[in-house]
Order: sequence, then C-alpha cells, then structure tokens
Amino acid sequence: MKNKIAKYAAVNALLTALYIVLISSFLFYVPRIFNFDKADTVFAPILMLSLLVFSASVVGSLIFARPILWCLDGQKKEAVRLLIYTLLAFFIITAAISAVFFVYMLN
Repeated sequence: MKNKIAKYAAVNALLTALYIVLISSFLFYVPRIFNFDKADTVFAPILMLSLLVFSASVVGSLIFARPILWCLDGQKKEAVRLLIYTLLAFFIITAAISAVFFVYMLN
C-alpha cells in the first residue's frame, strides 16, 4: 500500500506542477504573441479572478480529492499519509524550481 500511496503522491504533485507551468506559460506568452495593448480594461481583473478560482479548484482537486475520498471510505491513516506525501513531493518540486530560478538569476 505504501508504494501505491507514494505513486499517487508523485503523480498528484507532478500534475500540479505541470498545471502551474501551463498556466504560467499561458500568462507569460499570450500577451507577447498577440501583442495586447489594452490590458487596462475591466476584463483583465475578471480574467485573473476567474483563473484564480479555477486554479484553486483544479489544484485543490489534485491534492485533496483522493485523500478526502479515502477518508470517507474509512481509510483515514492512508488518506493522511497520501496528503503528507503529496505535499512533501510538491515541496520538493517547488524547492527544485526555486533552486533553478536562483541559479539562473545569479548568472
């Protein structure tokens, strides 16, 4: 069961990181590609808040959905272990990205 939990945790953390990369790339490249000059409209904050709510839903589902389902099925110990492993895996990914960022900024 521990291998199954570690596999789920790694997949959840990697999918969360991939989602963040995709959204960040979208926010970075789309204005440059389409050369948007009218960013100061009411649509910019509407888009950003909508994206925030959508992103919170997606990431919340990736990180918390399976542990909640397992907890409701009576597998509380496994649910807590999966949540901790997922958060630890995502922390490791975040630390690696931070290290790459700081090395890039120093050069």
